[in-house]
Amino acid sequence: QRCVVLRFLKSPPNQTKTSEEILHHLQNIVDFGKHVMKQFFGENYVHHGEIIQLPLDFVRQLCLKIQPERPECRCDKDMDTLSGFAMCLPNLTRPQSFRLAEHRPLLCIEIKPKCGFIPFSSHVSQEIKHKVCRYCMHQHLKVANGKWKRPSKYCPLDLFSGNKQRMHFALKSLLQEAQNNLKIFKNGELIYGCKDDQDCVSDWNELARHLKPFFFPSNGLVSGPHCTRTIVKELIQVITMTLLSSTDTCRAGDMKTVPVSQGRSYCEASAFNKELVRNGKHKLESSGLPRGCLLYKTLQAQMLDMLDIEGLYPLYSRVEQYLEEFPEERSTLQIDGPYNEAFYEKLLDLSTEDDGTVAFALTKVQQYRIAMTAKDCSIMIALSPCLQDECSEQRSVVLASKSRFTFSVSVLDLDLKPYESIPHQYKLDGEIVNYYLKNVQAKDDPVMSNLFKENEDCTLVLHKV
Repeated sequence: QRCVVLRFLKSPPNQTKTSEEILHHLQNIVDFGKHVMKQFFGENYVHHGEIIQLPLDFVRQLCLKIQPERPECRCDKDMDTLSGFAMCLPNLTRPQSFRLAEHRPLLCIEIKPKCGFIPFSSHVSQEIKHKVCRYCMHQHLKVANGKWKRPSKYCPLDLFSGNKQRMHFALKSLLQEAQNNLKIFKNGELIYGCKDDQDCVSDWNELARHLKPFFFPSNGLVSGPHCTRTIVKELIQVITMTLLSSTDTCRAGDMKTVPVSQGRSYCEASAFNKELVRNGKHKLESSGLPRGCLLYKTLQAQMLDMLDIEGLYPLYSRVEQYLEEFPEERSTLQIDGPYNEAFYEKLLDLSTEDDGTVAFALTKVQQYRIAMTAKDCSIMIALSPCLQDECSEQRSVVLASKSRFTFSVSVLDLDLKPYESIPHQYKLDGEIVNYYLKNVQAKDDPVMSNLFKENEDCTLVLHKV
C-alpha cells in the first residue's frame, strides 16, 4: 500500500485561475523538478511527482476536512477546489529506498538550511555583507518587525562548513530556536517546531520523551536533564551523519561547480565564531563537505548567485526594458517556462563578463532564480529503526549509540522563485543591511554608536505590555 501526498494549488480569493492555467502551473512545477533541479541535486534526492485529476466532490470534501487543520497564517489563500488537478508526491516523512512494514515507527526531521555562503561579488556595496551572512543579519530585522521574539543562534555557514563541531553547534541552535527552519515529525505528526510565528518554546524534555524509544529502546535512561541532553546529543549526531552521507551515486548533471573558496567560510556574527574569538582562537577550521552529500549540492546551486542581488538588479532592469519594447518575446525567453532541457542548458554558462546583451542578463537572472530556490529549499531526513539482521547493503544505514536506522534524505520546496520577486529581493536586501548597520553593528562599535547618538534625537518608544 503506497503512502502519497496530494498537493493542491492555492491562490488569494480574488485571483481564481482557470482549470487550464492551474494545469499549466502544475506542469511547470513538475517539469522544473524533473528537467532542472534533478540535474543539480541528483536522481535520489528530488521527487518531482506527477499530475493527477480527482473527482471534484472528493476534492471539496477533502478541503472541508483539512481547513480547520490549516495554520492561521496560511488561510489567506484558498485551496483550488474547482479544477480537480493536483500533484501526487511520495510521502517524504518515510524512507524512500524501500517499503516499510506498517507498524514500523518513523521519525522525520525537516530542515530549511537557508543560504550557506557569504557574497563574494565585487558588486557588493556594503563591506558588512562580506563579513556577516544574510541569515544572521535578517534575524535582527525579523525580531524588530515582531515576526520572532528572539534571534536564533543558528548560522547557516556553520551547518554548511562540513566541520562536525560547527555542524553540531548549528543543529543545537536550531533545536533551541526552531523558528521556521526545523520541524520534527513522529509517525507523520508534528512533535517539535514552531506552530506560531511569534513564540517558539523549545521543550527539550517533551522532545526527549518522544525520541527515547528510537535512541534507547531498552535502556533504563528514563528521566532527568542528563537523559534529555543525551538524547538530544544522539539526535544531533544522527542528523549530522545523514547530512554528510551520499545516497546518490549518479553525478548531478554537467554543472561546472562554483569554487566554494571564492567566499569566506565563516560568518563574523556566528555565535560559534564569537565563542572561539572569546577563547583566544581566531581560526575557524572548515573541513569542507563531501562532494556527494546533499548539503554540498545545495550549496553549489545557491552559489549560482554569483553577482549578488546588487549586481543582478541592473541586469534584471535590462531584461525588463527589453520586454517593455518587445512583450511578445517573453515566451521565447522562457521566463515562464517551459522548463525543459533547453532551459537547463542555458544555465551552464558561468561567465560573469557582461557583454551588454539581453542574453547575458537573462542567463544571470535565471541563475539567480535557481539560487534563490536552493536558498529556500527544505531537506527531509526520514529515519526508521532497524534490527542488525535487517540492514542489508542496499539500504542506507546510520548508527547511533544504542540503535541503528535506515534513512533517506530528500529535498523539497523546489518551486522556481518568481521572476517578478526580484525587485522585492533588492529592496529587502537594502532594508536588512541598513537595519543591521544602524542597530546592531553600531552598538558593537563605540565610535559608530557615538556617531548615531550625535546625529539622532532621543526618542522614547512605549510598547503595550
